[in-house]
Amino acid sequence: MQLTSHYSAVTGKYILRKCVNVEVYSVKVDCKVASRFAHTVITSSALNKANSSQEVFFEVDLPKTAFITNFSMEIEGQTYTGEVKEKEKAKKQYQKAVSTGQTAGLVRASGRKMEKFTVSVNIAANSNVTFILTHEELLQRKLGQYEIMTRVKPKQLVQHFEIVADIYEPQGIDFLEAYGTFISNELLPLVEKTVSDKKAHISFCPTLDQQRKCLGCEGTLIDGDFFIKYDVNRAETIGDIQIVNGYFVHFFAPSDLPRVPKNVVFVIDRSGSMRGIKMKQTKDAMLAILNDLAEDDYFGIVLFDSSISTWKESLTKATKENVSEAQQFIQGITDLGATNINDAVMKAVDMIMKGKRDKKVPERSVSMVILMTDGMPNSGESSVPHIQENVLLAMGGNMTLFCLGFGDDVDYSFLDVMSRQNKGLARRIYEGSDATVQLQGFYEEVASPLLSEVDLRYPDNLVNSLTTSHYKQLFNGSEIVVAGRLTDYSLDNFLVEVFAHGVRNRQASAQEWDILYPEQEYIFGDYTERLWAYLTIQELLSKRSEKGNATAQALEMSLQYSFTDEEPEGPLIADKLTEVDGDPHFMIELPEQEDALCFNIDDRPGTIFNLVRDQLAGILVNGQTIGDKKVAPDGKVNTYFGRFGIIHQGLGVRLEVTTHDITVSQDGKQAKLFWSDTVTKDRSLTVTLRDSVRFVVILHKVWKQHPYHQDYLGFYTLDSHLLSPSVHGLLGQFYHGVQFEVKDMRPGEVPEKPDATMLVKGQELTVTRGWQRDFRWDVKNGENIPCWFIHSNGNGLIDGNHTDYIMSGLFKTV
Repeated sequence: MQLTSHYSAVTGKYILRKCVNVEVYSVKVDCKVASRFAHTVITSSALNKANSSQEVFFEVDLPKTAFITNFSMEIEGQTYTGEVKEKEKAKKQYQKAVSTGQTAGLVRASGRKMEKFTVSVNIAANSNVTFILTHEELLQRKLGQYEIMTRVKPKQLVQHFEIVADIYEPQGIDFLEAYGTFISNELLPLVEKTVSDKKAHISFCPTLDQQRKCLGCEGTLIDGDFFIKYDVNRAETIGDIQIVNGYFVHFFAPSDLPRVPKNVVFVIDRSGSMRGIKMKQTKDAMLAILNDLAEDDYFGIVLFDSSISTWKESLTKATKENVSEAQQFIQGITDLGATNINDAVMKAVDMIMKGKRDKKVPERSVSMVILMTDGMPNSGESSVPHIQENVLLAMGGNMTLFCLGFGDDVDYSFLDVMSRQNKGLARRIYEGSDATVQLQGFYEEVASPLLSEVDLRYPDNLVNSLTTSHYKQLFNGSEIVVAGRLTDYSLDNFLVEVFAHGVRNRQASAQEWDILYPEQEYIFGDYTERLWAYLTIQELLSKRSEKGNATAQALEMSLQYSFTDEEPEGPLIADKLTEVDGDPHFMIELPEQEDALCFNIDDRPGTIFNLVRDQLAGILVNGQTIGDKKVAPDGKVNTYFGRFGIIHQGLGVRLEVTTHDITVSQDGKQAKLFWSDTVTKDRSLTVTLRDSVRFVVILHKVWKQHPYHQDYLGFYTLDSHLLSPSVHGLLGQFYHGVQFEVKDMRPGEVPEKPDATMLVKGQELTVTRGWQRDFRWDVKNGENIPCWFIHSNGNGLIDGNHTDYIMSGLFKTV
């Protein structure tokens, strides 16, 4: 039995899962950067040394800001190239391929800043496979540097291992450093750097023996992160403007600007849910943040639960004495009560507006509110749209709102929209030992505003298809990037102007790269066009909720430029698994028919159901239901799955999964793993039964203070075609498909959910069109899957009655 957890917490991760008798003999990461635009190719080769065919997995975690542009496999001299498809079509094709045992790959969210690309292929005995993945991204400047980060975990010694990067920056390279978290003093000389004025070459190529943990060991030292960090030279102009093949890109990060004093109010959640480590980490971060205030800054502190309190009623200058007093105030915060976000933000806005009216703050200053919370508004004004409207009207474009959302219970979508409405941005703070560092890091990014209302203007008669050219603020250490398409190749009148609060107007003309740097064509190619497309697609994706045609435009451009992307992070769905209220729901996806069936089972909490039973394969899966903490006011008893038991008789293994922990038993020995452990932090556990099916168990977290609901589990099956034809159970009976026909569509009780007649298993059933939420591909958000709902506990669809599947114990067959 193999347990595989899908979690990582870094930006660029490479893994080839180690399988028995599979030798990974080559791994190469090759990155080329041209003016911040990174083109990375990951190549890995493996040999199946077994006497029989077996499955080999290839996984890559890449930044969420990156796009996959190509994927191919070479198997015994034959090349198979992946095709970029529209997401829904791709997902259907993936599911169909997996259900029939074919090779398929899929991109999905994974961890804090990345998404995971996964593919597996069945390799014949003594055969080779080479995986080649290419992705591109625009490196973002933060805190005065660009960063390329790659995680490598080959899990075995690799005959040929190589990380190579070539960087070209026409402005000149100011500094560059390269290191690895796994690199010891002995390996340090292997990190080779060659840096000239505008070029840099970095390589790390340890031999087989240099990779060993010790002399004669099979364990590898290659396990961690490899970083390259650098910045470029900056002239005192409007930035760097370059043109290639009819497209231009403008990098704007002036180095000669003085910092602008700021007026900042920290709005801190002290509700009961912040109790413990979250409150301690917030206090620690605030103590450090207050120390970083400049003496010409003004600041305030607002605390909130169900009530609102302040450190002082008005903004205060950040003198050493005032900062020290504020730190003492922070240390005395205690947690209690509910969450009144509306009134807390309104109080912060009022403090800033009063400071401006009374001319207490500098005339040339910027104002911001930084909200820190871990929950949803449940006191005072609790309507999210109303709060967003109130904040937008109160701020009136006169200040910026930054939102920091702690953990999984926060309504991140609410904070994200509200921040963007008020010229700011939101950031999720992940629960963990480094939460204090996350808070401080975010503050450092926004702590030093240089410009506000930055407007970059280009000749209308020479430029079209311009990416965003107006930015609310420019912070010290960051960079603005604008790209566009030229309609006229004449550069005589190509003037660029920059207007912003806090700087005099500036203007400059562009350079022509094709003339100045022809020898670099092998690196750049059509990079400016691809960078323009990259920025345009990112902007269209960010506007999906605002403009109906943005998704279609983004899709069209993504397909044209072979960019693949995953959904952006959204709100946490942590209440019910389906819109059919609460009860254990069952969904049968039928890729061949491009449809799905679903049904619920109504029974008392604590009931144990048989889900899968395959006597030939020796596999059993049972699930036990749990109920709400108490009965809701409407009297309905909601039930969920809270415990699963899985048996593999051939291996003598028992696996018990609850909402708290995972227990594995074999030959009288027992091992326990907790969901809170690092390896399972994304709440998704994959159970791989040797030479057979894979099951996925998902933990759905519910707000701890929810009056009714509690944490529950979801259960999904992969590779069900590998089970025998005799497999049965509430789920198992459908693993090999079911034939049905739908006719006589007619209006139902709810207009958007019509009724119909279904012919299935020789019976006519009344069914209703609805949706079930599927969390396999997106643990946090899920996805609505349209399906035909069969009423009355699935009677007529399932074999027999639902009570026939009730078991006497979690590992029992009767």
